[in-house]
Amino acid sequence: MQKAQGFLGKVAHEFVKTEDAAKVRKGPAEALELASKAKKLVAAKGKGVTRLDLGKKGANPEEITSLMMGPTGNMRAPTLLVGDTLLVGFNEEAYTEVFGA
Repeated sequence: MQKAQGFLGKVAHEFVKTEDAAKVRKGPAEALELASKAKKLVAAKGKGVTRLDLGKKGANPEEITSLMMGPTGNMRAPTLLVGDTLLVGFNEEAYTEVFGA
């Protein structure tokens, strides 16, 4: 979260809604509901970044939840919905791509 907050401190942005992931737990159903609002999913795990086209009909719910959920069964943080792109985890290159910084 700190790396994402540091990045966001350098770019122009406006939060519509924020939730503390330590206080508000989100499970697979909530993850899929959030993903349904996006056309693209960009998920960072370690040094890798996975991009999924959520706009196509064949988007696999199991693949989506595997990218969005952490080992505790809660949605990974940070998770941001930026326009029609859902960002999960932090990767500076992916954030630069989405925020245009």
